[in-house]
Amino acid sequence: MHMEKHSPDCPGESRRNFIKQTTALTALTVVPSALVKAGEQHEAIATFLEKTPLQIEVNGKTVQVLVDPGVSLLDMLREQLGLTGTKKGCDQGHCGACIVHVDGKRVNSCLSEAADNNGKKITTIEGLSNGDQLHPVQEAFIKHDAFQCGYCTPGQIMSAVACIREGQANTPEEIREYMSDNICRCGAYPNIVAAILEAKNSGQKI
Repeated sequence: MHMEKHSPDCPGESRRNFIKQTTALTALTVVPSALVKAGEQHEAIATFLEKTPLQIEVNGKTVQVLVDPGVSLLDMLREQLGLTGTKKGCDQGHCGACIVHVDGKRVNSCLSEAADNNGKKITTIEGLSNGDQLHPVQEAFIKHDAFQCGYCTPGQIMSAVACIREGQANTPEEIREYMSDNICRCGAYPNIVAAILEAKNSGQKI
């Protein structure tokens, strides 16, 4: 008896899945808009491709996006929304380069699944400034040379803002404790502490 053999990668199965997906997407695009509302199309495509539809607020703007199961908030921000200011460092929550604010709280975005943030408000480093006007913490970092290579700086600044807002910036010791999860491999820690103290004591809204 002749038996059909498949390679370990199962190209036949992959081809069938591709045809199935393409056919379904094509069918959805030709359905009259009067019969299928935009929202229903969005959900139908998401269900078929096993993606999760999210509606989130990012830097003050409402965003709708489809995400793969298990994709991190970090990867969604960088790869799908183009917000590359948030950096990928260790990808294990150890360096702080990926810190963003979720509903006002600092979060390691590499450890947070995008799907868990549906309906939440997210602020990235791009959302701190007001047009060309920098945030007070950003200005303080520049004034005190609180960075060298700059890779960790977005995460440092996002943590620094949270540090001040949460009332944890009263002394250098308090700041160092709060910021201990943010690693600066260039060793700019004294300048970072000085910048945070200045921003906290500036009287400006943080």
